[in-house]
Amino acid sequence: MSGVDATDTPHRNPFPALFNFRDVGGLTGHDGRRVRRSRLYRSDSLHRISETDQAAFTALGIRTVIDLRRPTEVARDGRVPAYDGLTYRHIHPEHRDWAEQQYEPGVDLARYLADRYADLARTGTAGLAEAVGLIADSANAPVVVHCVAGKDRTGIVCGLTLAVLGVADEDIAADYALSTEASQRFHAWVVATMPDLPELPPPYLASPAEAMTTFLTELREGYGSVAGYLRHAGVTDAQLAALRDHLLD
Repeated sequence: MSGVDATDTPHRNPFPALFNFRDVGGLTGHDGRRVRRSRLYRSDSLHRISETDQAAFTALGIRTVIDLRRPTEVARDGRVPAYDGLTYRHIHPEHRDWAEQQYEPGVDLARYLADRYADLARTGTAGLAEAVGLIADSANAPVVVHCVAGKDRTGIVCGLTLAVLGVADEDIAADYALSTEASQRFHAWVVATMPDLPELPPPYLASPAEAMTTFLTELREGYGSVAGYLRHAGVTDAQLAALRDHLLD
């Protein structure tokens, strides 16, 4: 049975400069236990927030920012402000640039995205393991994970985490799919502020639920389980247990 409840999962974004910030909590995991709210957040790039957002950050109690962007993206755009008491961790899961395997019109978009996620899972094991390990340590919480759009790299880290917590694939995919609306808002902002930029390709703006369910299904086919994949990547059994202990009610 699905654990998603539109009235029970908070998606309010307290940051006007962001498009895809939300709490990952509220979904149903192992033994009917809920993923704890206010422990793990996901977002698009935090470089756009300003000092005026410090009160909102303080109110959320965020301790740790995990930035999954490429070093070139961080150099280009900058990072979250260095608020007092905030730990910033830049982790780059190694992966090919999508420009090396461009999306061709007419190709199944979900299939294309699932393939890109599988590529990242193959080449980015060390980074993904480090990110999940940081989330597993309760001393780091609340944590916010972000990349550029907050849907692909961030979606993979949050999807792997939720799967280990026992959240159903359909619920993980439903959370992932919320990024499509956020991407549309981001696109409208890009068009308004940078009208000379070329049109963004469809994969940059869409998060079809099937892409995430396909990715998770095929990951299990290769590694037996999502936990099996994470062990392969370097996450320990102790970290997996800690993840469940502090993120499930």
